[in-house]
Amino acid sequence: MASPEQRLEELGIQLPDPVRPLAAYVPTVRTGNLVYVSGQVPMVDGKPIHVGRLGADGLAVEQGVEAAQRCAINVLAALKTELGELSRVRRIVKLTGFVASAPDFNDQPKVVNGASELFVKVFGDAGKHARSAVGMAALPLGVPVEVEAIVEVE
Repeated sequence: MASPEQRLEELGIQLPDPVRPLAAYVPTVRTGNLVYVSGQVPMVDGKPIHVGRLGADGLAVEQGVEAAQRCAINVLAALKTELGELSRVRRIVKLTGFVASAPDFNDQPKVVNGASELFVKVFGDAGKHARSAVGMAALPLGVPVEVEAIVEVE
Protein backbone atom coordinates (compact mmCIF):
# COMPACT_ATOMS: atom_id res chain seq x y z
CA MET A 1 0.00 0.00 0.00
CA ALA A 2 1.28 3.48 -0.89
CA SER A 3 2.46 5.78 1.88
CA PRO A 4 0.65 9.09 2.46
CA GLU A 5 3.64 10.90 0.93
CA GLN A 6 3.40 8.68 -2.19
CA ARG A 7 -0.33 9.39 -2.45
CA LEU A 8 0.36 13.12 -2.23
CA GLU A 9 2.92 12.76 -5.01
CA GLU A 10 0.39 10.85 -7.14
CA LEU A 11 -2.07 13.70 -6.56
CA GLY A 12 0.55 16.22 -7.65
CA ILE A 13 0.66 17.83 -4.21
CA GLN A 14 3.91 19.03 -2.71
CA LEU A 15 3.67 20.00 0.94
CA PRO A 16 4.81 23.54 1.68
CA ASP A 17 6.64 24.71 4.77
CA PRO A 18 4.07 25.05 7.56
CA VAL A 19 2.22 28.34 7.73
CA ARG A 20 3.68 30.48 10.48
CA PRO A 21 1.27 31.25 13.32
CA LEU A 22 -0.59 34.53 12.89
CA ALA A 23 -0.90 35.17 16.64
CA ALA A 24 0.05 33.71 20.05
CA TYR A 25 -0.29 29.96 19.45
CA VAL A 26 1.67 27.00 18.09
CA PRO A 27 0.78 25.04 14.92
CA THR A 28 0.46 21.68 16.71
CA VAL A 29 0.17 20.30 20.23
CA ARG A 30 0.80 16.64 20.92
CA THR A 31 -0.60 14.98 24.00
CA GLY A 32 -0.35 11.20 24.28
CA ASN A 33 -1.30 9.73 20.92
CA LEU A 34 -3.26 12.78 19.74
CA VAL A 35 -2.04 15.77 17.76
CA TYR A 36 -4.21 18.88 17.75
CA VAL A 37 -3.55 20.98 14.66
CA SER A 38 -4.38 24.65 15.01
CA GLY A 39 -6.73 26.17 12.49
CA GLN A 40 -5.06 26.45 9.10
CA VAL A 41 -6.06 29.04 6.54
CA PRO A 42 -5.69 28.83 2.75
CA MET A 43 -2.25 30.42 2.44
CA VAL A 44 0.31 29.95 -0.33
CA ASP A 45 3.65 31.72 -0.09
CA GLY A 46 2.41 33.83 2.81
CA LYS A 47 -0.72 35.09 1.06
CA PRO A 48 -4.35 33.93 1.09
CA ILE A 49 -5.48 32.23 -2.13
CA HIS A 50 -8.97 33.72 -1.68
CA VAL A 51 -10.53 36.38 0.51
CA GLY A 52 -14.17 37.10 1.19
CA ARG A 53 -17.30 35.27 2.23
CA LEU A 54 -19.06 32.42 0.46
CA GLY A 55 -22.40 33.43 -0.98
CA ALA A 56 -21.16 37.04 -1.01
CA ASP A 57 -18.13 38.95 -2.26
CA GLY A 58 -18.25 36.99 -5.54
CA LEU A 59 -17.04 33.71 -3.99
CA ALA A 60 -18.66 30.51 -5.25
CA VAL A 61 -18.76 27.08 -3.60
CA GLU A 62 -15.98 25.88 -5.94
CA GLN A 63 -13.62 28.56 -4.62
CA GLY A 64 -14.55 27.57 -1.09
CA VAL A 65 -13.74 23.93 -1.87
CA GLU A 66 -10.37 25.00 -3.29
CA ALA A 67 -9.70 27.04 -0.13
CA ALA A 68 -10.64 24.07 2.08
CA GLN A 69 -8.27 21.82 0.12
CA ARG A 70 -5.46 24.33 0.66
CA CYS A 71 -6.30 24.39 4.38
CA ALA A 72 -6.02 20.59 4.43
CA ILE A 73 -2.65 20.74 2.67
CA ASN A 74 -1.48 23.17 5.32
CA VAL A 75 -2.77 20.83 8.06
CA LEU A 76 -0.71 18.04 6.47
CA ALA A 77 2.37 20.29 6.36
CA ALA A 78 2.00 21.04 10.08
CA LEU A 79 1.52 17.32 10.82
CA LYS A 80 4.57 16.32 8.80
CA THR A 81 6.68 18.84 10.69
CA GLU A 82 5.40 17.47 14.02
CA LEU A 83 5.72 13.78 13.11
CA GLY A 84 8.55 13.60 10.58
CA GLU A 85 6.49 11.38 8.30
CA LEU A 86 2.77 11.11 7.64
CA SER A 87 2.80 7.30 7.84
CA ARG A 88 2.74 7.81 11.64
CA VAL A 89 -0.89 8.99 11.32
CA ARG A 90 -3.27 6.28 12.50
CA ARG A 91 -6.47 8.19 11.90
CA ILE A 92 -7.86 11.62 11.22
CA VAL A 93 -10.24 11.77 14.18
CA LYS A 94 -12.05 15.10 13.77
CA LEU A 95 -12.08 18.12 11.51
CA THR A 96 -13.72 21.41 12.21
CA GLY A 97 -14.25 23.63 9.20
CA PHE A 98 -15.13 27.28 9.62
CA VAL A 99 -16.65 28.96 6.57
CA ALA A 100 -17.01 32.73 6.32
CA SER A 101 -20.35 33.08 4.64
CA ALA A 102 -23.35 35.26 4.00
CA PRO A 103 -26.26 34.76 6.42
CA ASP A 104 -28.34 32.88 3.82
CA PHE A 105 -25.49 30.62 2.61
CA ASN A 106 -26.03 27.01 3.71
CA ASP A 107 -23.49 24.97 1.74
CA GLN A 108 -20.80 24.94 4.43
CA PRO A 109 -20.69 21.10 4.35
CA LYS A 110 -19.99 21.13 0.59
CA VAL A 111 -17.17 23.62 1.10
CA VAL A 112 -15.51 21.63 3.90
CA ASN A 113 -15.74 18.48 1.76
CA GLY A 114 -12.72 19.93 -0.03
CA ALA A 115 -10.64 19.13 3.07
CA SER A 116 -12.45 15.91 4.02
CA GLU A 117 -12.10 14.33 0.60
CA LEU A 118 -8.39 15.14 0.44
CA PHE A 119 -7.76 13.37 3.76
CA VAL A 120 -9.51 10.25 2.47
CA LYS A 121 -7.42 10.33 -0.74
CA VAL A 122 -4.22 10.61 1.31
CA PHE A 123 -5.01 8.21 4.19
CA GLY A 124 -7.73 5.92 2.80
CA ASP A 125 -10.15 4.70 5.48
CA ALA A 126 -7.93 6.23 8.18
CA GLY A 127 -8.76 9.60 6.64
CA LYS A 128 -12.49 9.23 7.37
CA HIS A 129 -13.38 11.41 10.34
CA ALA A 130 -16.02 13.08 12.47
CA ARG A 131 -16.61 16.67 11.39
CA SER A 132 -18.28 19.98 11.97
CA ALA A 133 -18.78 22.60 9.26
CA VAL A 134 -19.89 25.94 10.65
CA GLY A 135 -20.70 29.32 9.15
CA MET A 136 -18.89 32.36 10.49
CA ALA A 137 -19.30 36.09 9.97
CA ALA A 138 -15.56 36.55 9.34
CA LEU A 139 -12.21 34.75 9.61
CA PRO A 140 -8.61 35.94 10.05
CA LEU A 141 -7.11 37.86 7.11
CA GLY A 142 -10.53 37.85 5.45
CA VAL A 143 -10.12 34.23 4.26
CA PRO A 144 -13.23 32.20 3.43
CA VAL A 145 -12.23 28.93 5.18
CA GLU A 146 -10.24 27.72 8.18
CA VAL A 147 -9.75 24.04 9.09
CA GLU A 148 -8.47 22.51 12.34
CA ALA A 149 -7.88 18.82 13.04
CA ILE A 150 -7.47 16.23 15.77
CA VAL A 151 -5.28 13.34 14.64
CA GLU A 152 -4.44 10.01 16.27
CA VAL A 153 -0.78 9.03 15.78
CA GLU A 154 1.58 6.18 16.63
